[in-house]
Amino acid sequence: MANERLRTALLQRGLTPSELADTVGVDPKTIERWIGGRIPYRRHRHQVAVRLGVDETYLWPGALAAEQVASASESEILVVYPHRWAVPRDTWGLLFDSAEQEIGILVYSGLFLADDPGLLALFRAKAEQGVRVRILLGDPDSPEVATRGRHEGIDDALASKIRNATVLLHPLSAVDGVEIRQHATVLYNSIYRADGELLVNAHVYGQPAALAPVMHLRQIAGGTLVGTYLDSFERVWSESRPLD
Repeated sequence: MANERLRTALLQRGLTPSELADTVGVDPKTIERWIGGRIPYRRHRHQVAVRLGVDETYLWPGALAAEQVASASESEILVVYPHRWAVPRDTWGLLFDSAEQEIGILVYSGLFLADDPGLLALFRAKAEQGVRVRILLGDPDSPEVATRGRHEGIDDALASKIRNATVLLHPLSAVDGVEIRQHATVLYNSIYRADGELLVNAHVYGQPAALAPVMHLRQIAGGTLVGTYLDSFERVWSESRPLD
């Protein structure tokens, strides 16, 4: 059976089989055989997935046994912090500074980041270096934010925090490569991304995000945990609207 996912990924990236073959170091006919349904060696699967910017398990869902996928996904977990406040301050800066292609932030307010001049300068510098910076803030007038505020016991204070963060982040919107949007979704996790490395802050009913756990994740070949959160980020981004 033909691998339509691989064929589509090539078309979406504007790549020919010959160009992909040059990247992977194989004959173009080998790429045609992969499109026809043959499964490559693991090292080639990883190279193709990285070049196309998709998960290996998306292109070849049957290539790895369930146990292998589970093991690889578990290996994507670097550290689990019991609370967001327990994450060392340097970790945030090191995470975003490591980005070479993309920084992504999905929060309701993220005021602790917006209130840090050093991180704001880092975001600006990264954008000027060609890194795409995408920031998703909650819509302070949305019912989802109002509900979250009630659940945290701070009511309208959450909307006020979002407005404060918006004011602090707004100057970045004038920088090429920085995009700031608002979303109105039920946010189960806050996501902080630098390429394939994430800090994921779980949201716990009745507790502020600062008291909830954080997972430090790094994407590896065959794992699906990081990909799950990246897909969630893209879903929210597609449903968001540009900041006024």
